[in-house]
Amino acid sequence: MIPRLKTTYQKEIVQKLMNTLSLKNKNEVPKVKKIILNMGLGEDASDNKKLKSCIDDLSLIAGQKPVITKFKKSISNFKTRKGSSAGVKVTLRSYKMYEFIDRLVNIALPRIKDFRGLSSKGIDSSNNYSFGIKEHIVFPEVNFDKVDKIRGLDITIVTTSVNKKGTLELLKEFNFPLTNNKNWGSINGKNKRNTKKLKKN
Repeated sequence: MIPRLKTTYQKEIVQKLMNTLSLKNKNEVPKVKKIILNMGLGEDASDNKKLKSCIDDLSLIAGQKPVITKFKKSISNFKTRKGSSAGVKVTLRSYKMYEFIDRLVNIALPRIKDFRGLSSKGIDSSNNYSFGIKEHIVFPEVNFDKVDKIRGLDITIVTTSVNKKGTLELLKEFNFPLTNNKNWGSINGKNKRNTKKLKKN
C-alpha cells in the first residue's frame, strides 16, 4: 500500500513547490532521498545487553533492523578504541521513509515536552537537514516500561535539493514544525502564529 504522505507529495506538494520555487520541470522539484537515524551509545556500546536493547528500540522506531556502527580511530580522551562499537544506525528509503516522516511529524514531535519547534538552521552545505531528539521514547512504538535507558536520536533527512531554500520549502510542505514556519502550530491542534515568542533549539 502506497503511504499517504507519498501520495500527497505526488498529487499536491510537487505542484506547490514548482510554483513556490519557480520551477518548470517536475524533475527539478526537491524530494527526500533517504533518512538516516543514528543512536550513539558511548560507554554503553561495550555492554552487549544494552547494545541489544538499543537495536531493539531503533528497530521498532524505524521498522527495520539497524546496523552497528564502529569507531574509525582510537581516541584516548574519549576512551574509544578503533573497531569497537559506537552505536547503531539505520537508513530508510522508499515507502518506509515516507511512513517515518508521517509518524515523526504527526505523532512523535508533538509528544515532546515543552516543544518549541525545530530550528531551520539545521540545513547543511549539502542541503540536507539534521536535528536531534533527546528522548527516543517520544515514538509510541517504544514501550517505556521495557526501556533500560532514555537515549538521544540523531535524524538526517537527505534531499535532492540544489539549495537551502528548496530544502526549507520541502520540509514546510511536509509540515515539519520549523520555528520560522508560521503554520507549524497546527500539528498540535493550536494556532501558534506568533513565531517571535518561540525559542530556537
